Amino acid sequence: MNRDKTIISEDNTYRNTVMRRFLKHKLAVASTVFLAIILLCALLAPVLSPYDPNKVVGGFSDPPSIKHLLGTDQVGRDVLSRMLYAVRISLLVGFAATAVSTVVGVVLGLVSGFFGGILDMVIMRFTDMVMSFPYILLVLVSAAIFRPGLLNIILILGFVDWPGIARLVRGNVLSIREMNFIQGDRVAGMPKHYILFSEILPNTVAPILVYATSVIAISMLDEAALSFLGMGIQPPQSSLGNMLNGAQSISILTSKPWLWVPPGLMIILLVVSINFIGDALRDAFDPSGN
Repeated sequence: MNRDKTIISEDNTYRNTVMRRFLKHKLAVASTVFLAIILLCALLAPVLSPYDPNKVVGGFSDPPSIKHLLGTDQVGRDVLSRMLYAVRISLLVGFAATAVSTVVGVVLGLVSGFFGGILDMVIMRFTDMVMSFPYILLVLVSAAIFRPGLLNIILILGFVDWPGIARLVRGNVLSIREMNFIQGDRVAGMPKHYILFSEILPNTVAPILVYATSVIAISMLDEAALSFLGMGIQPPQSSLGNMLNGAQSISILTSKPWLWVPPGLMIILLVVSINFIGDALRDAFDPSGN
């Protein structure tokens, strides 16, 4: 009973320490608030958007006005309405692709690091093979092979980004499995699945969370790049990347900034905010921090 109370007390102390360290990062706190607001707006896009994002509601490339706060695009669709839905798609791709890559990477990393031997060698050589391909080339080739679309983009990015997480988890497992409390569980005859998922996995959550934030940002940038090239989210469905697709001529870049500045700025703000949060999490979980 006393041991359980001690463990709970230590957990609460650790959580409080992590939270206190995180809150010291003012940029990360501001980024979290900004991201929460954007996420809420994206979820409420059907309510907040003034127009149907796929309907022609104005003239071609009309500048911002009271009727259309961010103007209209080349087809006459409201830019603000499209951007609300575009943020929803971009965030969905970022978080869903990261979830896929994290699950794959964590499972392979846990198995490889815990069991070792021939299984470890096979998994790590396969990981090395995937990592040996140029990242951008691998994404572009995969996107060219499979039909463009939301689900395919999520799966492509998810199955391309897992090697880094697998290596990270394996490295942590190799060090944790030699610790006294793990050796004690083995001597006590605890089943391997209990040791793996109840003892080792919780102790690798911190580095996984930190790494996952960078994967979210990378996935969002990759989706934007693929959609900009016409290989990602396809019109009429809007994403921040395909909203930039129409701004490829010098005349549009110089004379019609409302077509590309809002989505471009939103991509920058989202990625920078996520990176700030990742930096703060890294410092908050750092055991050597003050």
